[in-house]
Amino acid sequence: MRTVDLIHRKRDGEELSAEEIAFLVEGYTRNEIPDYQLSAFLMAVFFAGMTDREVSSLTDCIIRSGETVDLSSIPGVKVDKHSTGGVGDKTSLIAAPLAAAAGVIVPMMSGRALGHTGGTLDKLESIPGFRTDLTIEEFKAQLASLGLAFIGQTVELLPRMASCIRSVMLPLLSNPFR
Repeated sequence: MRTVDLIHRKRDGEELSAEEIAFLVEGYTRNEIPDYQLSAFLMAVFFAGMTDREVSSLTDCIIRSGETVDLSSIPGVKVDKHSTGGVGDKTSLIAAPLAAAAGVIVPMMSGRALGHTGGTLDKLESIPGFRTDLTIEEFKAQLASLGLAFIGQTVELLPRMASCIRSVMLPLLSNPFR
């Protein structure tokens, strides 16, 4: 299988199989596919779109490419607030503590700025002593005691593929990546 062939097929509107999508994700996360080829693939997706099957396969591959955090030991309903960001990024800073105050568990993996405004983590880290570089153990302990924790992405928790999609595709507002 060759990356360039998959780029051409996607550019031409063809549906890629789960195996082909896995080849791209696994190859990229192992540094076997260069940034420029993944960028070309993502641009092809921007113009040609993805089927529901492709989006499902891509999501599954990205999830399996990194570490997942098992929160089943923490009692309670877990909720997440996620968005593609926006000017000011005010929602997470208000919604997450409100939800936690209402008794639900709110594990938040937040991001950095993609544009001219700071991201959630940038804002929180401007508070002296506020840490978002928590270990998984610290993240879980904070959730158990406070009901809310913010953590930043790590190589293990947000693999290279997801990070690239976030930084390359979200600004383009491609439907498969929203």
